[in-house]
Amino acid sequence: MKAVALSATLVVAFSLTALADFTIIQKVEGKETEGKRKTNEITLKIKGDKIRMEATPQITMIVDGKTGDTITLMNTQKRIVRISGDKAKAIAEMAAKYGGNTNEKPKLVATGKKMTINGYEAEEYVADTKKFKAHYWIAPSFPNSVEIMKQLQTVIPAAWNDLAKGMINYRDLPGFPIRTQMTVGDDDIISTVVAVKTDALSDADFLPPKDFQEMKIPNVEMPGNKPVPAATAKP
Repeated sequence: MKAVALSATLVVAFSLTALADFTIIQKVEGKETEGKRKTNEITLKIKGDKIRMEATPQITMIVDGKTGDTITLMNTQKRIVRISGDKAKAIAEMAAKYGGNTNEKPKLVATGKKMTINGYEAEEYVADTKKFKAHYWIAPSFPNSVEIMKQLQTVIPAAWNDLAKGMINYRDLPGFPIRTQMTVGDDDIISTVVAVKTDALSDADFLPPKDFQEMKIPNVEMPGNKPVPAATAKP
């Protein structure tokens, strides 16, 4: 009976954590120009298998990790661009085919280096390829890090895996990355988590505003392939 009770408790606990709401705020530093780095703040809102990415005041993306559907909100114009999961998958497959993406995953290596970032001790992992070099600072003691990683792994659509073949994703990391540094050519981008909130999020955050107008997008056609049907649009 004790074993059954324990199993039931674990199932309930996992269900609760799997449905947790998280708001992750990141500071992103771009390439240095004139002695200063360009900085930006990105907010990720996660609820269930959906994620809302507020990259700039002008652009917001809402992604359904279960279906792969993506909604881009152009806030200034009050317009919506909707891409279905099927179309996103087709675009990813074309990009992989004609973009020369490699299927080989880079090896993630622990360097043994440690650093305290925003009060949390983090361990450095590095992935190095001909195209990019990435540093991931993993913070095992970061609050709710296990639950956050489960959510991040859930909300990434399968189609994005095809688009980012040869890249490290959340499923490859051994823990929550409090800081990521990506170098591609002369570009160097550093993303640092500055806050994580666990306040309940509204379902309305993951729906397009009613006063936004949906835009039609053209068919996607590549040599030797049939056009991919455009997303359904309602003017």
